Amino acid sequence: MNSDPLNSDHKPADSTATETPEPARAATQAALATMPEKAAAKKAPAKPSGKKDQPYFDPTPYGNGPDDSVDATQADENAAVTHHSVSIGGAKINYTATVGHLVTVDPSSSKPDAKMFYVAFTKDGAKEDTRPLTFFYNGGPGSSSVFVLLGSFAPRRIKTAMPSFTPPAPYQMEDNPDSLLDKSDLIFINPVGTGYSAAIAPNKNRDFWGVDEDAGSIAQFIKRYLTKNNRWNSPKFLFGESYGTARSCVLAYKLHEDGIDLNGVTLQSSILDYRQSGNPVGALPTASADAWYHKKLGVHPTPTNLLNFMEEVAEFSRTDYLNALKKFPQTDDEVVEKLSEYTGIDKATLIAWSLDIAAYDSRGNSLFLTTLLKSKGEALGSYDGRVTGISSGIAGKIDPNSGGNDPTMTAVSGVYTSMWNSYLNEQLKFTSTSSFTDLNDQAFLNWDFKHTDPTGKQVGIDSKGNIILYTAGDLAAVMALNVDLKVLSANGMYDFVTPFYQTIIDLQQMPLIDKTVRQNLSATFYPSGHMVYLDGGSRTQLKADLAKMYDEATSNHAAMSRIVALQKTTREKKDALSPQ
Repeated sequence: MNSDPLNSDHKPADSTATETPEPARAATQAALATMPEKAAAKKAPAKPSGKKDQPYFDPTPYGNGPDDSVDATQADENAAVTHHSVSIGGAKINYTATVGHLVTVDPSSSKPDAKMFYVAFTKDGAKEDTRPLTFFYNGGPGSSSVFVLLGSFAPRRIKTAMPSFTPPAPYQMEDNPDSLLDKSDLIFINPVGTGYSAAIAPNKNRDFWGVDEDAGSIAQFIKRYLTKNNRWNSPKFLFGESYGTARSCVLAYKLHEDGIDLNGVTLQSSILDYRQSGNPVGALPTASADAWYHKKLGVHPTPTNLLNFMEEVAEFSRTDYLNALKKFPQTDDEVVEKLSEYTGIDKATLIAWSLDIAAYDSRGNSLFLTTLLKSKGEALGSYDGRVTGISSGIAGKIDPNSGGNDPTMTAVSGVYTSMWNSYLNEQLKFTSTSSFTDLNDQAFLNWDFKHTDPTGKQVGIDSKGNIILYTAGDLAAVMALNVDLKVLSANGMYDFVTPFYQTIIDLQQMPLIDKTVRQNLSATFYPSGHMVYLDGGSRTQLKADLAKMYDEATSNHAAMSRIVALQKTTREKKDALSPQ
């Protein structure tokens, strides 16, 4: 593969990820099916001796509706504190888990405006000013951080049968040898209206449900965390997934404006330009990866290296396929034939779709995902095309976008729900009378996608009033201002929600001209889906790629000094402009 994925000819990035063998699914499911009757989830890891846990029961009612809030008298920062250990890379790490709330304030009035729920894992005995911090969040908008917390790089993680359906309880959790705790303390943030986070009256949850409002709220949380824990001088990183990548771009710039300059940002499964959502040119390589995995390609001999094959398809997508889309309904039989070979869809069907491999039907179902295995009565998961679900009978009439009915989410939703409640209550010792909001559809439906970019332009709406959120410009701006900021774009090759090739196009086209600064931006690809970390081999490789980025970002002492100096200068300027 080309070693420069972000050059002008749109080639995908290099990666050392390896393909997952087809038999692995059956083997994994069989292993889960023969689990001991007593679930390992009930067995918590041993805690370091001599440290006493502090359980916490929270009676506060946290409403997740748009007009809900908590009373100002309930604006406390209580937390459960527990002590644990984990082995990473052969080394034992003692750590403290803190679960509770921080109270954020309105930046103008300094009055409390939100009570935000978080989970933090911090290494015991580490020196604060050299120990990195990483702030994690999912996307949605309207998602809590439970998915990235339980699945990716926390010290404990769930076991799934991905890409197969994870059988019902008893489920398992395990120590996570791929945890990032050896490189950084980890803080998982739940935005307002998710988890146990809520506005503080007279504010309402809906006041935080917008691109800029949300990023501002997360920025206030980070500032509060740094103050409460004496971590202002620690190296700082962001890790956002899905809509969380758009959030990271806006948040990184807002933090810079507040005098907080980051050392690194990880964008996993990116959506940085909503104008390109559903672009068939960006989606075609993912469709080809799905067809390759399910042995539906018309290419002979069948490619043996998925990464090399993706480069071939990307070349076709940005040239012959793009031209064919522009000329339709006029067609070139040779190009249509090649498209059929790359997707496993017959030529007549492709023409009926106007050659649009990313097209949807009137119910919002992807034509490609519901057609590739239609003869078997199955549909592919949009979040991970390796995953399949029954699409015949009544199952085919259930809205895949409602209640997590996409095959990918269905495959793991049971283990996530059960193990989060078990882990939170029994091991982290935080209990509440409120219902934990993992996904808040009300937040998504009420979200304000308008956005003011660093130039002061209203980017989130066009002349016709259509929402076209674009945040790659924010990323370009903060990278140009903080020339030492490292950015890693991590992508699953089977992700049809945020296709990896579209991400590359978006990054190539963002307004960042300086070639030296662009060298701080890298992209990696994995044989996994939207939640890259749910594939074991991909998670291990992503951890290695993250470790490399963290080492590069923190070992360059000159760059570290420049970031600290930039942060100090920005804060001094802001203080000088503030009313006395």
